[in-house]
Amino acid sequence: MEKICNEHLTIEVSDFGAELQSIRDAEGREYLWQGGEKWPRRSPILFPLVCSVENDTYYVDGREYHLPRHGFARDTKFTLIHQTETKLTYALHESEETLKVYPFRFNLAVTYRLAGNKIHVIWHVENTDVRDLHFQIGGHPAFLAPGCREDEPLRGVIRLDNREPLKGIKSYIDGSHDMVEVPVEAQEGLIQFDDHFFRNDSVKIHGSQTHRAELLNPDGTPAVTVDYKCPIIAFWSPYQKQAPFVCIEPWYGLGDPRGYKGEFAAKPFMNHLQPGSSFMSEYTITIG
Repeated sequence: MEKICNEHLTIEVSDFGAELQSIRDAEGREYLWQGGEKWPRRSPILFPLVCSVENDTYYVDGREYHLPRHGFARDTKFTLIHQTETKLTYALHESEETLKVYPFRFNLAVTYRLAGNKIHVIWHVENTDVRDLHFQIGGHPAFLAPGCREDEPLRGVIRLDNREPLKGIKSYIDGSHDMVEVPVEAQEGLIQFDDHFFRNDSVKIHGSQTHRAELLNPDGTPAVTVDYKCPIIAFWSPYQKQAPFVCIEPWYGLGDPRGYKGEFAAKPFMNHLQPGSSFMSEYTITIG
């Protein structure tokens, strides 16, 4: 476990999954869910898959492979390759084991950088193979819902930067979805969430309709703000578990639509890299 801090924030990151473990302000208040029976993770990195493929099975050039939900990066040890007082960079590349389930050579780097009261989470994917690389990547940070306690009803407000009516993707409680648009339960950019809001698993807003989500304190001020550039933002909390957190998830990717039997490369929201090329993006977490 590595720790970095500045005058505003202290964060901790594990080399297992390069997963953010803690976000504390100068007064020692924790903002990240600390794991437990209701959900064991805190802020996993989703790679090379976001959500799931049909029956954990997918095809590359007609050959069958198997990947678990959200891919393998979150359950793989990364290597810390760079560290300063305010920055950590972790790296992962293909191995004999990953090639069995994902037949591509790659470099994945994840950087956490502190700047004032902001955490920059930076992803860098490089294609080191001799053929095109197909991948998805996403974040899954779980933030404590202000004013909520464990085993009490979940409630809270998220304010988006788009006050127009929003469209989401039709989802089901088993985590699957159809490529069908449905209205998002938001009024002028405000999502008033409770347990019922997550009755169909995560709420997914596609098409880059928003670029900022603010998790509000009871007095209406932002507790946590997430800024993103990705095509999909998802919100999730485990249904009927009275878990006191909500995940704000920037995604470059989405799982298989129900019944999908096509090639991995042809999936909706897939990213492609030619040999020698790279992808870089980031999202930021602002505290207060």
